Amino acid sequence: MLCIVGVRFKRAGKIFYFDPGDMQVEKDQYVIVDTARGPEYGQIAIGRKFVQEADVVQPLKPVIRFASSADQEAVTRNEEDARVAFAKNVDKFKALKMKLVDAEWTFDRSKLFFYYTADNRIDFRELVKVLVGMYRTRVELRHIGVRDEARMIGGIGPCGRVLCCSSFLGELEPVSIKMAKDQRLSLNPAKISGLCGKLMCCLRFEHDNYERSNEALPKIGALIQTAYGQAKVIAVNEASNVIHVKVPDHDKPKQLELDDPSLNW
Repeated sequence: MLCIVGVRFKRAGKIFYFDPGDMQVEKDQYVIVDTARGPEYGQIAIGRKFVQEADVVQPLKPVIRFASSADQEAVTRNEEDARVAFAKNVDKFKALKMKLVDAEWTFDRSKLFFYYTADNRIDFRELVKVLVGMYRTRVELRHIGVRDEARMIGGIGPCGRVLCCSSFLGELEPVSIKMAKDQRLSLNPAKISGLCGKLMCCLRFEHDNYERSNEALPKIGALIQTAYGQAKVIAVNEASNVIHVKVPDHDKPKQLELDDPSLNW
């Protein structure tokens, strides 16, 4: 068994595991940890706990120390400088048909990241040279997808709430049109797409429950036995606990309770 803590670097960001050593760190505390990008400032999202060695990627990097007020000030300064860098270089990216989405300094200011979207592959080598000359540090340009763009920018979804991806989702998991079909939703792209233009992340939230219930419920088009005799299933609404069937020699469909003892499928 290994003792780990989970650290999050951004709000709704992915949680990474680190080795706390002998430090008695607790949830919501701020720490400085060793990462592939060098030291980074993060918040404890998962307190000390023991996990199986096979459940984590080893070797785990260590928690270096608790964060101080000076560290918080450094992070605030880095964020402000990143906003200035973003505003100053938007037009440079636009000239290359790249949309600048965000800029980010690492904690120790050893590298400056620019995140962008683009429809085509871009040769930005000259732009990197210009940026390196401006900031006298290592500069990295990272191409991101539209879902990551929405996550960084944030906004209000069709439901009227803050986007899931920018408020609490740790990871952006794949979403398929099959999930919308299993939930019997309208396949109108305008109704099942988020601000990013991709399928809404929330389609995945209850998909497992729908899969299990769909296995236990009659399929659309199936023939079942009812109090009216054999009938064809034309709709199933599990939330309302009703089933709609078409009965031969009856003009209008019949609505029956799913727990009606006369139903047999």
